[in-house]
Amino acid sequence: MKRPSRQSRLGLLDGVASDASVLRLLAIGLVAGVFSALFGVGGGIIIVPLLVALVGFDGRRATGTSLAAIGITAGAGAVAYGLHGDLKLGSAALIGLPAAVGAIAGVALQQRLQTRTLTIGFSLILAAVGIRLLV
Repeated sequence: MKRPSRQSRLGLLDGVASDASVLRLLAIGLVAGVFSALFGVGGGIIIVPLLVALVGFDGRRATGTSLAAIGITAGAGAVAYGLHGDLKLGSAALIGLPAAVGAIAGVALQQRLQTRTLTIGFSLILAAVGIRLLV
């Protein structure tokens, strides 16, 4: 079996077969950045569904790609909020460090679940949060 190229292993070529795909990825990033800054959301709620629907990623690849992208987004947003004096770095660390451990545990669990189970669970969580916000 032929070993994938370095670009392919890094995800630079996977799922990006055309200029249209690149434009979709750029648009998803722009939308996620705006939603992230406005509402503190972007990764799972915006990026993952759009990567699945518009680019054709499967759920696992969309989630992994989203986590990598949101790291960049979070850094830029944190700097911008910090410049406005609206960042509590100590509180962020108290949330972020255990969240990093939780992310590693979540990936381990995700790899053991079927994609369909993940999709249904994710959909139910989004629906529940949406209903809760409306009620």
